[in-house]
Amino acid sequence: MPKSFPGNSVRFLSKLKRNNNREWFESHREEFVTSVLEPAQEFVVVLGELLRTIAPGIIAIPKTDKSIFRLHRDVRFSKNKSPYKTNLGILFWEGERKKMDCSGFYFHIEPGYFFLGAGQYMFSDDILKKYRQVIYNPDKAKELDSIVKKLKKKGYVLGGKTFKRVPKGFDAEYPYSNYLLFNGIYLYGESSDLKKLGKDPVKFAYKKFAEMLPFHRWLVNNI
Repeated sequence: MPKSFPGNSVRFLSKLKRNNNREWFESHREEFVTSVLEPAQEFVVVLGELLRTIAPGIIAIPKTDKSIFRLHRDVRFSKNKSPYKTNLGILFWEGERKKMDCSGFYFHIEPGYFFLGAGQYMFSDDILKKYRQVIYNPDKAKELDSIVKKLKKKGYVLGGKTFKRVPKGFDAEYPYSNYLLFNGIYLYGESSDLKKLGKDPVKFAYKKFAEMLPFHRWLVNNI
């Protein structure tokens, strides 16, 4: 990995945040390629190879709209008409479905902030139905609950809880009914101190993703 990653990427994104328009971006496209896109591609390749040593099915494709999320925003239905995102998002996923319908590992950086997560951000209707069926199996739910509690003790946060009531057809007194309130489920760690990524962000990310592997593995095996 280039020693400048992700420092140069964050500096470019900081400038883009102040100049979020197509004219500025096009005049700085070469800087985007050398400071953001190419280092991100290398990050995907190197970290992807490492992740496959613990999760052989991991998919890591160093291309935009594959492992690297596109910078362009869809502004058609948004009040915010800024054409570009000011963050870099990278996803490593596992499964035969579309990438956003699979559990995976996510790396995110932006000026003054980063986070790393594992899981599925949002379930499709079919996957939500399957997830609820699995959660209603006490053995499966207990296994997930044990994994989540261990990772929470390490400082990770559980996200994806969106519903206020247990869905119809399920017992609100069920011991693991809390997990029925999720419309996606993921664990993440975050920080406003980019220096915590250290001199080797690949090593840092790999360590965090390896810690979250049991959670990812549960989703892959059961959902």
